[in-house]
Amino acid sequence: MNRTTARRPLNVVLRHGSSAEKVFLAQAGLPMPEALVPGLPPTPQHDLINHGGRTISALRFVSYYVGAVAWAASDIGNIDRALAAAMRDAGLNGIMQQYFTAPITTAFDGSEPLPGPAPAIVSQGDIEARVADLDAQGKFGNRDLASTVFVFLLPPGTVLNTNAATTGALTRRAGVRTARRRSMPADDKDDSLHGLGGFHGSVHTAAGRTVYYAVGVYSETRPDGTVNGIPVFDQAWKNVVATFYHELNEARTDPDVEDAIRDGSNAHLGWVSRQGEECGDFPVFEAGADLTKVFKEIALADGSGTVPVQCQYSNRVHGPECP
Repeated sequence: MNRTTARRPLNVVLRHGSSAEKVFLAQAGLPMPEALVPGLPPTPQHDLINHGGRTISALRFVSYYVGAVAWAASDIGNIDRALAAAMRDAGLNGIMQQYFTAPITTAFDGSEPLPGPAPAIVSQGDIEARVADLDAQGKFGNRDLASTVFVFLLPPGTVLNTNAATTGALTRRAGVRTARRRSMPADDKDDSLHGLGGFHGSVHTAAGRTVYYAVGVYSETRPDGTVNGIPVFDQAWKNVVATFYHELNEARTDPDVEDAIRDGSNAHLGWVSRQGEECGDFPVFEAGADLTKVFKEIALADGSGTVPVQCQYSNRVHGPECP
């Protein structure tokens, strides 16, 4: 695929100024022509447009902790609690409600470990193969696949990339097939060591089912000074929550973006800007070097505490909005 001319909507979360951001922004756009955060100007040219694709008003999500032995129990507890609270918060949902006619709701259907050590590298091909594998095992048989997003949380130390090839890091079962995406060429500048935080997509399994997923890294600055993902907060688990708050809101407003990327058509798109940005994308780009403008700890509407989130794009203020 020609990196300079091909266009695709963005279904990734990226660190500003990183090489991964440069790689993806070079392709950003539609496949075919088509209360504001303080300190940022209104940008109506980036307003989201409803392209007529599916959205998910009654969202459900299930979390899987990859490389279970590498996860601290305290991190799992904090992430489960804060992400569920953020996704059902009345104040935050009041912003996302503008993209729906029916009231939006979110149900957290729990989390579970995926046994094994932390993989060194996980590709998009690995995640999609694992999704197909779990479906083939009947793991999703009792789920409403049309409204559920399966969240894959990568442990400390694991690097994520968007390569279509599998490494075998997550499954070695024979006969697992997924519908291949029209992916970017492999590039060491689009992995999580170069600014990629995560992405969401879908898998069409061999059994003919569509399964929605999101994957993200454990964003942190490592002891040796290298950066994995998008570390903004003072504790890594908070970065994880903010990443998946971004991805789940994009999955609910534009769940079939992967099909648009695969076939080069706008027909599958939900809410996406003319520049190919989903609801979480432009706020990160606009914040520039100071990501604290849009990565914030927000007081929950029920008074039960705060949650770390990334402010999402709001058409009503023409820019990032948080309660």
